[in-house]
Amino acid sequence: MVETLSRSWGLVKASAGVLRSDKELMLFPVLSGLASLVVLATFALPVFALRVFEQGIGIAGLLLAFVFYFCQYAVIVFFNAALVGAAMIRLDGGDPTLSDGLAAARRRLPAILGYAAIAATVGVLLQAMKRQDNNFLVRLLGSGLGVAWTLAAFLVVPVLVSRDIGPIDALKDSVALLKRTWGENALGSVGIGAAFGLLTGLAAVAGVGLSVIAFQSSTTLGIAVAVVCALGLMLLAVYQAALTGIYSAALYRYAVSHEVPAGFSGAQLEHAFAPKR
Repeated sequence: MVETLSRSWGLVKASAGVLRSDKELMLFPVLSGLASLVVLATFALPVFALRVFEQGIGIAGLLLAFVFYFCQYAVIVFFNAALVGAAMIRLDGGDPTLSDGLAAARRRLPAILGYAAIAATVGVLLQAMKRQDNNFLVRLLGSGLGVAWTLAAFLVVPVLVSRDIGPIDALKDSVALLKRTWGENALGSVGIGAAFGLLTGLAAVAGVGLSVIAFQSSTTLGIAVAVVCALGLMLLAVYQAALTGIYSAALYRYAVSHEVPAGFSGAQLEHAFAPKR
């Protein structure tokens, strides 16, 4: 575990070096989050107001869930593609702007929407499996398939941004790159998520503790401390999303051409590609 966290932290620092060169890259996760909230509100308010699920989910509920997943994935993948597109420019030594990233995503909009439809279908099926309260094995299988899907799709966005191909071919390329370079347990042994999971957990515990102490002194102070801590956690989430986008772009570039982008040492990326022994 210590070795895993150490390697993950090394990758975080290398990605952070690139992000420090262009803090504007953090705007993409912020825009993605805001757009996702708009989509959530657009669906949630009518659903609660009309009590759509009061009599159970049913076929109509599943169709509505699919449309919701599709809209959410379309938003998330679009801004991820914009982030990766801008990161590609930065890794080539350029100085990308917000409009550069958005333009890169717009050029691939049909493929992004196609992939969003695939991801929405997978998402609905996995959620249906995980909600089988009376069948533990189905829930366990759903969780396992969710992990496998995350691994298989990790490089889809860089592939979509870099190549003029459809979403199915992009997914195939992502799986091929994973098999060829990482091995089965790559994301389990290294990953930015491990480091930020630890940081977020520690920050959440510290935030709760500070808020409790502040509330004992003053309600106003307690609310202020809680808001600041919540904003800090959101900033961590934005930072993690930006780092993940940069790392996926660099990892894709290395997997295809074995070129180590500026800001990443060869040893770090080679470590990420090393198959588990």
